[in-house]
Amino acid sequence: MADINIDTEANKAATVSNDGVTVTRRSMGDLIAADKYKRALDAASDRQTMLGGIISKIIAPGGH
Repeated sequence: MADINIDTEANKAATVSNDGVTVTRRSMGDLIAADKYKRALDAASDRQTMLGGIISKIIAPGGH
């Protein structure tokens, strides 16, 4: 999946027509959902982030 730049996409036209050909962009809601999904996949695949979440939940003996 290509990187999505929400700021750039927001400034582009939703629909463009030329010589009888019409191109419609995805809605901002779809772009935001795709961006969140990609970020979640990237975070899940990052071992350091995943291990950091596990380690932060470990409490030392006698600790609170």
